Amino acid sequence: MASENHKESARPVLPRTGIGIDVHAFAPESDPRPLWLGGLFWDNERGLAGHSDGDAVAHAAADALFSACGIGDLGTHFGTDRPELAGASGVTLLAEAARIVRAAGFEIGNVAVQLVANRPKFGPRREESQRVLTEAAGAPVSVSATTSDGLGFTGRGEGISAVATALVYPSS
Repeated sequence: MASENHKESARPVLPRTGIGIDVHAFAPESDPRPLWLGGLFWDNERGLAGHSDGDAVAHAAADALFSACGIGDLGTHFGTDRPELAGASGVTLLAEAARIVRAAGFEIGNVAVQLVANRPKFGPRREESQRVLTEAAGAPVSVSATTSDGLGFTGRGEGISAVATALVYPSS
């Protein structure tokens, strides 16, 4: 009987997955903002509206981490009700999300982000972005980009969206 109970408690450690999405409209031309995307500053590009820096890639990555752990979402941890986060860097939020995830008893396997936008042209800076985001998360972050073939708000050039998945596993 004792050995049967031991078998039941010796479950394999299973990874958990999560998904995150973030969407930001471009800031109005009458109230310009710098563009921060994928942890990078994009010179001569119209920025995104948002409570923080509007970095949809970093925000989706953080949201996916929270989702994978079942510990809320971006709004739970970094909501607009927190005035001290106004203008906060997406990279800073991602690093803090990774810290929260680890404090909750998880390790990060990886994060994958799909950016949907007509601009900026992301491919030439993909490696640079992945390095910055990987450093912030303390785990591999990959970023791919696509357009929406002229469809929807991203196709009309009204904003940017990003969808991310994350894999985490219990640290103990």
